Amino acid sequence: MRHRALPAAIALAALSTGLLAGCGANEATPATGGSARAGGTLYVLSDRATNLFDPGKSSSLPITSLGLVHRRLTAWDAAPGKTTTVVPDLATDTGKVSDGGKTWTYTLRDGLKFSDGSPITSADIRWGVERSFTPAFSGGLAYHKALLDSAATYRGPFEGKDLASIETPDDKTIVFHLARAYGDWPWVVSTPAFAPVPKGKGSEATYGEHPVASGPFQVTKYQSGVEIRLERNPNWSRANDPIRTGLPDAVVFQLGQQSSVISKRLIDDSGNDRFAFGLPFVAPAQLAQVQGNAAAKQRVVTSKSGALAYLAINTTRGKLTDPKVRQAFQYAVDKGAYQVASAGSAALAGDIATTLITDGIAGREQFDLYPAPPAGDPAKAKALLAEAGLPNGLDNLVLVASNANDYAAKAQAIQAGLSRAGIKVTIKALDSDAFEEATTGNNPDYDLVLTSWQPDFPSPNANLQPLFATSEIGNGAYNTSRYSSPEVDRLIEEAQSTVDPAAAAKLWAQLDRRIMQDSPVVPLIFTRNSFLHGSGVTGFQIPDFPAYPNYLQVGLNR
Repeated sequence: MRHRALPAAIALAALSTGLLAGCGANEATPATGGSARAGGTLYVLSDRATNLFDPGKSSSLPITSLGLVHRRLTAWDAAPGKTTTVVPDLATDTGKVSDGGKTWTYTLRDGLKFSDGSPITSADIRWGVERSFTPAFSGGLAYHKALLDSAATYRGPFEGKDLASIETPDDKTIVFHLARAYGDWPWVVSTPAFAPVPKGKGSEATYGEHPVASGPFQVTKYQSGVEIRLERNPNWSRANDPIRTGLPDAVVFQLGQQSSVISKRLIDDSGNDRFAFGLPFVAPAQLAQVQGNAAAKQRVVTSKSGALAYLAINTTRGKLTDPKVRQAFQYAVDKGAYQVASAGSAALAGDIATTLITDGIAGREQFDLYPAPPAGDPAKAKALLAEAGLPNGLDNLVLVASNANDYAAKAQAIQAGLSRAGIKVTIKALDSDAFEEATTGNNPDYDLVLTSWQPDFPSPNANLQPLFATSEIGNGAYNTSRYSSPEVDRLIEEAQSTVDPAAAAKLWAQLDRRIMQDSPVVPLIFTRNSFLHGSGVTGFQIPDFPAYPNYLQVGLNR
């Protein structure tokens, strides 16, 4: 349900940013030559020890690895140069809504089959959703668990109980009854739990190693830490799937690779590595190697934008309870220095952010309530602090940062900028688990948090509600600024319950401005992601959202 842009967030890899000078987003794709053809083996070089193919446990985006094996009720139409939209996948449309936004009905396409040849029915969709409630299969995205009516105490189908808020009147129809109106439900049914699992199956913890597939590929080998092999699902039909090309004969995930080794293999571009791409992102430390190789430089694909990096201000802490004091931080922070600390230069890191809604999401409006040069405006910050009764600034603030992804080093750029405005900060660097506990628990002992956020689906809802709703304070949730505003909570609920997308977008844009007026966070940059692929890979593109390659369109030029 929560996608902080950290290693566990998106089942891809640890976050690092990078952009090659002269390489725009997706610029490299035409340079591969030729066009994608059916056949061949695509290799994915990953530094992860495993990859989850159990839809009940997965947080995978619809366009990445899980989407190769499992289809869902809806999917994302995601490509460069356009706003990502929700589209039908297993269903014939994105949902028919009734009861003021509380009831959503879906009809399945004709002729759908699992990899074992059995038909995919509405009962299988229901079983997959119900299975996700089983405690043993927790860990995946969970928006539906809070939204489906009477689901608070449900513990899955293996206890012999159905979830009453899901109805399957026939094999083709499934109806969801929500506890409240929710306009983004079509996005929710694109999350992993809405992949079909054959009714009665999937009770074993190892189901993800041999799932029954609905997508173009099925898992034929699963060796954690070494290799996962996907091969063609003989019962998948390209004519019945508008989202996936299913071009390769096989997709092989080579696991447990060192990031530096991945980059070297892809730069060398020999053997099977010509038909590979790498995870994680190309790290700044490795960009120099690529820049020195003209051929490799043409095979880097970079996102237009990405996760929002931001500085959260603990709105419950001392003088930070005063909005004017928090507004001073908007001018005190040196965003230009943060760009350099992130990736060596402003061009490499990503554009400076002044809003909360991520670029590439419908409804986003560009504005800047606190205009300042990239280096900030320390004089303006000092003036605001003086107006708030702090002519000598602030002392002894604690800034918490994770040791992962060089956040502790980036925090030094924040520390230096704040110091120029008379704000003295001590950095407290923690390992990933300690960082999560310190910032999302119920006993916050910090003033500032340096972190980032990648929405789970392309709606402003997924930007704003998890970070700023009162309900998301503590208990493992991600409102790390501890921000609570009854007006904002009311507007969030109003926007969520608005079914018309255009009307909802206006409300979310209004919310973006309203939250920024209270200054619970300082937006820093929209981080860019760069990926390197071999010369035989085609169709390798990063949409405007999300900032990850669309696996479902990748083919090989053999």
